[in-house]
Amino acid sequence: MKIGFCGTMSVGKTTLVNELAKLPEFKDYTFRTERSKYLMEMGIPLNTDSTLKGQLVFASERASELMQKNIITDRTVIDVMAFNSLSKSMTATESYFLNHTLECLVNDYDYLFYISPIGVKMEDNGVRETNIKYRDNINKKILEILDSKVIKYITIQGNNTERIRLVKSVIFS
Repeated sequence: MKIGFCGTMSVGKTTLVNELAKLPEFKDYTFRTERSKYLMEMGIPLNTDSTLKGQLVFASERASELMQKNIITDRTVIDVMAFNSLSKSMTATESYFLNHTLECLVNDYDYLFYISPIGVKMEDNGVRETNIKYRDNINKKILEILDSKVIKYITIQGNNTERIRLVKSVIFS
């Protein structure tokens, strides 16, 4: 089973996935979490400065995750599509073709959860963008992609306990 969590930055995707990894119900799963700090240290530009080459790295990571059995990841191809759409360093043509390629992978997720930023304070982790307007624009772009492609997804809000309860109820019902 392939389970992906998408959403703008600083909404708790990594925190949620790390908590799910502790649960016995998910003992047979592989977990993949944010590698932005590592990639940034490699010199790969992030956020609005992200380039085609940088987005290809992110896209290849998401694609490789979808080749595994029983994976839970805190990023999805939807996230890559949103970030490359708002990159100031990519041309419209680069973004268009990358997004159309990634669309081919969207339906590989058995469960796609969208984590809403409503009620979640933005935190600075030293890597991600801390501009609230940019965060909101990424969120809008993610929702636009999800809704325009008629992708089935489940919206998550609330604290981690509520989020975990919802994820378990959806997957194990």
